[in-house]
Amino acid sequence: MRILFDSKKPEFKSPFGTLSPGQLCTLHLHIPASVCTQRAEIVLCYENGSPARYLEMHRQEQRGVYDIYEGEFSLFAPGLYFYYFQIHDPHGMFRLFKQGDDANMEAGDLWQVSCIPADFTTPDWAKGAIIYQIFPDRFCRSGKVDLTGKLEPYTLHKDWNEDVDWAPDENGIIQNNDFFGGNFRGITEKMDYIASLGVTILYLNPISKSFSNHRYDTGDYKTPDPMLGTEADFKAMCDAAHARGIKVILDGVYSHTGSDSLYFDRKHTFGGNGAFCTQKSPYYNWYTFYQWPINYHSWWNFDTLPTVNKMHPDFIKYIITDEDSVVAHWMKLGADGFRLDVADELPDEFIRMIHDRIRAINPDAFLLGEVWEDASNKMAYDKRRRYFTNGELDSVMNYPFRTAILDFMRGRDSGQGLKNTVMSIVENYPPQVVACNMNLLGTHDTPRILTALVDDFDGSREEKAHRHLSRNQLEVARDRLMMASFLQYTLPGSPSLYYADETGMEGYKDPFNRRTYPWGREDTELLSHFRCLGKLRAQQEPLRLGDIRFFAAGDKHLGFSRSYQGKTVKIYVNRSGDPWDIPAGRVIFGKNLQTIAHDWLTLAPRGCCVVEEE
Repeated sequence: MRILFDSKKPEFKSPFGTLSPGQLCTLHLHIPASVCTQRAEIVLCYENGSPARYLEMHRQEQRGVYDIYEGEFSLFAPGLYFYYFQIHDPHGMFRLFKQGDDANMEAGDLWQVSCIPADFTTPDWAKGAIIYQIFPDRFCRSGKVDLTGKLEPYTLHKDWNEDVDWAPDENGIIQNNDFFGGNFRGITEKMDYIASLGVTILYLNPISKSFSNHRYDTGDYKTPDPMLGTEADFKAMCDAAHARGIKVILDGVYSHTGSDSLYFDRKHTFGGNGAFCTQKSPYYNWYTFYQWPINYHSWWNFDTLPTVNKMHPDFIKYIITDEDSVVAHWMKLGADGFRLDVADELPDEFIRMIHDRIRAINPDAFLLGEVWEDASNKMAYDKRRRYFTNGELDSVMNYPFRTAILDFMRGRDSGQGLKNTVMSIVENYPPQVVACNMNLLGTHDTPRILTALVDDFDGSREEKAHRHLSRNQLEVARDRLMMASFLQYTLPGSPSLYYADETGMEGYKDPFNRRTYPWGREDTELLSHFRCLGKLRAQQEPLRLGDIRFFAAGDKHLGFSRSYQGKTVKIYVNRSGDPWDIPAGRVIFGKNLQTIAHDWLTLAPRGCCVVEEE
């Protein structure tokens, strides 16, 4: 008979999830009476795992064959903590660790609990939002493309429907310098389309003047790329978004700049005052030179991306604190917040300064971070990150959910793994962050979700360029995408659509996930499906803001409830090959609902539905 403890259930831990300073946390252990327990203790640990406090637990009652032990503690300083248990019996002492959702003797992990600042808030408008991510060069082109001042060399495709350039040049270098001319005016013209998907946040990949089509090699932080348009065009785009209730967030690329930039100027494009050109450059101290000018620290050894010294006062002033700093400049033009590229490579102090500055400009400003793992306990460069315990980030890119949904849809998980991932994130993150989490299925850094759902092909670039899903694969992928997106839109957080995923776009990783939006060639059935999901989110507060509880996870079935302010909806997903009978209720959304009886609904294979409790 096992000792029972599950930190995700209220009978074992209250309150659920993170704590505020001074808040009392109560733990209960269910120990079989046959153990003859003499003493039980909570061992509270610092973030490095070393014990901080030993807290005695007291026997409260016997419930059946179990003795119920209770212990309490409070945390008075924000930070990441862990705990485990020690049990003393007539034979000695043994320790109790975490194994999955269960407790396990002498092996496993520590349980985690975070203490977050009492004043940590996230913008209400970002909670339960729907995000639309656009790679600006590839979404929509309107009018004539202005090439004045465009960094050279570059190529401009004549036909919007041409394929991306994927082959290396004669020197074996992939330049990423082919463009299609997508621009701010194109996005503005399609704002009604974006709004029709239920979108409330528009996230743009980098827009500053840069050499590459991805624009992560910043050339001039404060100047829009000429191909995209002018500051006036950007402001008009933001105004059009705001008129439709859509906020705009920009990519903040502050780990590195481009080598072809105002600040480094390796090609002498910007007048020869960059750090590469002269040691008297005002930007010289932004960079680390091992042997000036040819040997310098660069991002992941890409010499076109020299790394900056984030904590140098001159860089901080330019990006954050100056009256017309980079963040202030774009917010004055209409931006509502930022997504921080490679947040793991930005110091916590730097992120916190950005957070505080943008909130000083606009108390409702939003800060999102690129983090690929569980951000609550992330280790980066041998240092524990403090994204939440220091009140730095409002949200992160929720890649763990993507992995869990893919594993479930691809048959690598029967449902229990998805439940564990979801509940782990919900438990470890502050609830105000959970509500804002960017729940993505595809981004500019991943294969298109339609492809990822059926094909892990990892051949050469040439093979990927010419490989497409077969008719059978496409049919399976579309079916899976409908179910995967249904999960994405019904789980806690903010579902994020990567442009054109809603149209059935396929493709492998960069550059094949960055093709142009197929205007006039959309999969209209998929598009209708995503519009329905957008309406569902808008109409159902529990899906945007409610808590979550699983009541089924296994045998290729998923069932969970979302509750908010007295209203509960239940979500069912049937990935099995057999019908699933579920209790009746008012059907709010249904796919492959086979029959409806008085007391039961039958969810056919590959079916999903949302049912309101009556």
